[in-house]
Amino acid sequence: MIVVHHLNNSRSQRVLWLLEELGLPYEIVRYERDPKTMLAPKALRAVHPLGKSPVLVDGDATLAESGAIVEYLIDRYGEGRLKPATGTDAALRYRYFMHYAEGSAMPQLLLKLVFTRMESAPVPFFAKPIARMLARGAQASFVDPQLKLHLDYLEGQIGDSGWFAGDELTGADIQMSFPLEAAASRGGLDGSRPRLVAFLERIHARPAYRAALAKGGEYAFAR
Repeated sequence: MIVVHHLNNSRSQRVLWLLEELGLPYEIVRYERDPKTMLAPKALRAVHPLGKSPVLVDGDATLAESGAIVEYLIDRYGEGRLKPATGTDAALRYRYFMHYAEGSAMPQLLLKLVFTRMESAPVPFFAKPIARMLARGAQASFVDPQLKLHLDYLEGQIGDSGWFAGDELTGADIQMSFPLEAAASRGGLDGSRPRLVAFLERIHARPAYRAALAKGGEYAFAR
């Protein structure tokens, strides 16, 4: 039986979605973030030394990193589904966006989160104006322009098909779902980029996505 060590409001939600798309049976071991720090509980370190989620256990195999998990599940259980044919242009785009999601998109969103929290972080009263000025300056001069650059790029990359790699849903779309959901939550993704908004609406309407959401619990990014 496949087991997913699942943290609320995290990347592991897309692993549950993939498992539903593949129609695979699985069990969920749930973990909750610390309500103050929003960090994963230390109990996850018993599963993986970094204490991160998702972690997937499938027999003797234990995998972390959602991209690696997505590729593993599709390669082992997909039977040709959710992955373009080898040697095609779509296959090249598939590989690219599988890595782009965490390698290029998520660092910008993480910086946005860090500097946004820095504005209201508990610091001595005399340091608050400085912290706020630094946080806002970093966002205005670097973070927000980078987010705009990436969102504009993705709006053009998604294509007329509505998907990132070919004419139908693939693992690349599943991998890209989290950064785009995070961008809609805190990164400036709105109706000014209609293709990306339509992409989120399309995946959120899928029965497999809805089933994973029902099983996974709290997931604010799907709102």
